[in-house]
Amino acid sequence: METRMMGVLGATSVLSLGGGGLGQLWGATTRIECVATVREAVAAGINLLDMAASYGDGEAEEVIGEAFSGSLPSGVRITTKCRVGQTPADQIERTIRSSLAGSLKRMQLDQVDLFFLHSNVVPDNDPMSDHPDAPVRLTPYANFADQVRPTMEALKSEGTIRHWGLTGIGHPDTIMQLLGETPRPAVVQCICNPIDSAGSLTFTPGPRKPREIMAVAKANGIGVMGIRAVQAGALCDEIDRPLPADHAEVRDYNRATSYRELARDLGVSAAHLGHRYALSVDNVDTVVLGIKNREELNDCVAAAEAEPLDPDLMKRVESSFTG
Repeated sequence: METRMMGVLGATSVLSLGGGGLGQLWGATTRIECVATVREAVAAGINLLDMAASYGDGEAEEVIGEAFSGSLPSGVRITTKCRVGQTPADQIERTIRSSLAGSLKRMQLDQVDLFFLHSNVVPDNDPMSDHPDAPVRLTPYANFADQVRPTMEALKSEGTIRHWGLTGIGHPDTIMQLLGETPRPAVVQCICNPIDSAGSLTFTPGPRKPREIMAVAKANGIGVMGIRAVQAGALCDEIDRPLPADHAEVRDYNRATSYRELARDLGVSAAHLGHRYALSVDNVDTVVLGIKNREELNDCVAAAEAEPLDPDLMKRVESSFTG
């Protein structure tokens, strides 16, 4: 599989295997199928596995532990994540350390290559701090600067993580500010789909600005992982789990009727086209897959093996959405 240089992590496969599907967030699957999918992904050349403690309450990380029994194949790297949210400042370090310890135990590892803050960093006293999900999802800038970042640096010095990163779907201006500060994250995860949608993960008003975030990251030597290439199933042929009619992913799915028609005209699945689009976006080093089985994996690998979309087709994809 093609590789691209992703900041200090070096050569990274253009596809990374995400843990959302392995944690059964994106429709039903089985532990046996997930273990087989992880092994087949590595055999296909994927060398970065992107997990999180919250993916199925540790299920995705347990899949990794079962797949490799604590010995990752040569050249394969692993990430995990920790949610801090609005944890009181004096409890943040303990929360981060406890989360990492649990992740390492489930994956049967002593170290991860990347440890992400899974919460969205927002300005201090941001109006969205009253959002129902704010206690879990939103971390004020001051807590990040004073508590999260120093803890990440300490873990790096201690050797339990090699590098740390940011989930880049908080307040976009705050994320870009952080990418210019030191010490810098090694990698930022950015929304990467034709409608720049974070769907149900949107907790701050205004545009997401993912392309701007990617450009700032690159200017500062920071790697970029593209996420939500198919917007949690909204840009697939079908959404594979029950959702209410007013759910953000359903709204995006309804916008994508012409997009799915375009995919059919091209003779590919909507997911194939979405991943091929994401792989063609400037400044993206690797695209994270939210797959849950080998059939979906093979479709994505075929997208990575295809030629990048030319500019005209990129525009056709982007203009195919309504609303």
